[in-house]
Amino acid sequence: MTQPHIHSAAAHRQSKADFHDKQRATMVGAFVNLPLALAKIVVGFLGHSQSLIADGVHSAADLLSDAIVLGAVRVSMQQADREHPYGHARMETAATTLVSLFLLLTAAALAYDGFSHLAATDNMVPPTGWALAVAVLSLLIKEALFWYTLRVARKSKSKLIEANAWHHRSDALSSVAALVAIGGAMAGYPALDALGAILIGLMLAFIGVRYGWQSFRELVDTGLKADRIQVVRDQISTVPGVRHMRRLRTRTMGGHDAFADVGVFVDPYVSLTEAHRISEAITARLVRHVDEIADICVHIEPDGHADSDAAHALPLREQVLPELEGAWAHLPVAKDIQRVTLHYVDDVIEVEIHLPLDRVDDHETNQAAFTRVAGDIHAVAGIRLLYGARREGDTAGR
Repeated sequence: MTQPHIHSAAAHRQSKADFHDKQRATMVGAFVNLPLALAKIVVGFLGHSQSLIADGVHSAADLLSDAIVLGAVRVSMQQADREHPYGHARMETAATTLVSLFLLLTAAALAYDGFSHLAATDNMVPPTGWALAVAVLSLLIKEALFWYTLRVARKSKSKLIEANAWHHRSDALSSVAALVAIGGAMAGYPALDALGAILIGLMLAFIGVRYGWQSFRELVDTGLKADRIQVVRDQISTVPGVRHMRRLRTRTMGGHDAFADVGVFVDPYVSLTEAHRISEAITARLVRHVDEIADICVHIEPDGHADSDAAHALPLREQVLPELEGAWAHLPVAKDIQRVTLHYVDDVIEVEIHLPLDRVDDHETNQAAFTRVAGDIHAVAGIRLLYGARREGDTAGR
């Protein structure tokens, strides 16, 4: 029995608000990064600063990642469809992977260029004051952008936006490195400018590896951590009617959501509707108390049911009922049968026959007759008679 998480109107409004916040944060980053990247590259070139050029390339990388993030956020908010029954949250994961790969490639290019200039420090011209001023301005702007984007990421629980926030922070730190390198080069240590470019490349590589590894783990269906899985177990165990469980499995989706499935054992004699109600209660409790759970598939199983070849070979209702009806057809009470219920317990079938109340006076005679019938039917362990008024939907013999 699968009980999907049905979002309330309030939850839907919150989701839309989170989407707009993420979109706005990404757009702000893009509008800041474009002029900032151009300014750093141009001033770095004219002001003879390799580290400022590297810092500008870093900002240009931010701009491309902003475009990737914006597209991923839009797609990830789409509702589930036939081709994507679990929704589009993995688009954020895929985009995070793409951003990480781009960071690693940019880091490699910056480090290579830095080493190339380090080998030619004798011919290097010291950076100008303009390069130093632009590095200071970049530091202030990118640090402010980092804190703004991180606040949006934490509010919306988006790993993709968080990765982009730390991309802004790495750009701020690269501006620090550029600032130190430019100041050192202006003070008479030209090699510091090239070393600054190399350091910026290493910082980019660290961020790329960090978020690339996280997204890779999600793409290969990594589950929740052990402590969160224990929370899920504890919540399921508190639902009335649950005896125990097995095969609890989880997988993360979109960085902040998780899907789960579990087998839950209940009293084998509860009705189908009660078992369904128990599964609904499990879903509601998990969605309410475990933030990560977006949807859970609850498989209700009868406690004590044998998981063996003999149990799996038991005949289905359409196979065993005609044999039973043929065996008790000669009994006078057979025409009054209102409903037949089959209980698959261990590796046998227990049968319940529902009769009208006016037949209760003949219970001992009828029970003995049906017990003899049960002895002649393979896989049927016994037949029990129940009495009551006819209910709507009851069909004689079925």
